[in-house]
Amino acid sequence: MTDDLDRRTFIRATAAVSGAGLLAGCGGSGGDGGSGGDGGSDETEAAETEEMATTEAEEMDTESSGGMETVEASSEVADYVGESSNFDGNTVVMTDQDEVSVAVGAEGNGGAFAFDPPAIKVSTGTTVVWEWTGQGAGHNVKSEGDGPLDSGSAVAEEGTTYEYTFEEAGTYLYNCVPHKALGMVGAVVVE
Repeated sequence: MTDDLDRRTFIRATAAVSGAGLLAGCGGSGGDGGSGGDGGSDETEAAETEEMATTEAEEMDTESSGGMETVEASSEVADYVGESSNFDGNTVVMTDQDEVSVAVGAEGNGGAFAFDPPAIKVSTGTTVVWEWTGQGAGHNVKSEGDGPLDSGSAVAEEGTTYEYTFEEAGTYLYNCVPHKALGMVGAVVVE
């Protein structure tokens, strides 16, 4: 996710510099020795270029959050996930996607003992893929109570995945059994 943000920051900066360069080149007489020919087209072009650069920057700002918005977590989610040090009180909205990923062994809770993002909101029919980072010893994904999530025994190998397709709306609370006491908990809200 950091690489995506760095790439988007680079693209945003490049777009701003390019837009400034285009604006600087639009101030002349057009290089034909005339007066601009159509009575102010240079000013119109400059305004259009500035508007395009502004629109592109706004679109990139939306992308810089991965195209994802956040909403305040429900009290049920906040009560359960609130113990996790990387939970900021919000649920990451990832609706209208066929598949989404959650990192297992992300930084949090005094080491690599967190899910990232810790709370997500998805649409029915979405497959959530938990992807092990290989950090923080062995982890697993297990529903709180009688829920459907169960990746089995804790594993530590980077690249391990566990997936589940959520077909029914509801709130699904889960944890890493060996690290639940540290705050390695998460939630999937399905609408």
